[in-house]
Amino acid sequence: MGRLTDLLQLARERGRELGLPYAGALTPREAHEVWQLAPGAKLVDVRTRAEWDWVGRIPGAIEIEWMSYPENKPNSHFLAQLKQQVDREALLMFICRSGARSHNAAALAGQEMQADCYNVLEGFEGDKDANGQRGTIGGWRQAGLPWRS
Repeated sequence: MGRLTDLLQLARERGRELGLPYAGALTPREAHEVWQLAPGAKLVDVRTRAEWDWVGRIPGAIEIEWMSYPENKPNSHFLAQLKQQVDREALLMFICRSGARSHNAAALAGQEMQADCYNVLEGFEGDKDANGQRGTIGGWRQAGLPWRS
């Protein structure tokens, strides 16, 4: 279990450096590795249904919208839906398009559930490139990690 301990320690150190209100932050590759190594770990995809349908899904991820589409309103049932789908002791990793909504979801879950929560930096699509497009710089998909359309 040495590799898992190292990854989580790195994520926690990164979290302290960034002043995060939850356990830590992982790159997409690190998150994928933690997901494989940590028994019961869950990846929670907080993008919208439209993003899952049109941009791509991560096989095995728990899908709970942080913001509803097309209204773009906060999902008032987010916490209840999360509690229904994850074990209280589970290590939780949150991912969205670029890391912003997942940051908020990790902060809420960490506070309300006292769960071990991590944000996946760069998200599914990564940062915008020089042309303002996502999907070419960073992110889960660009890292070649499992996803499907």
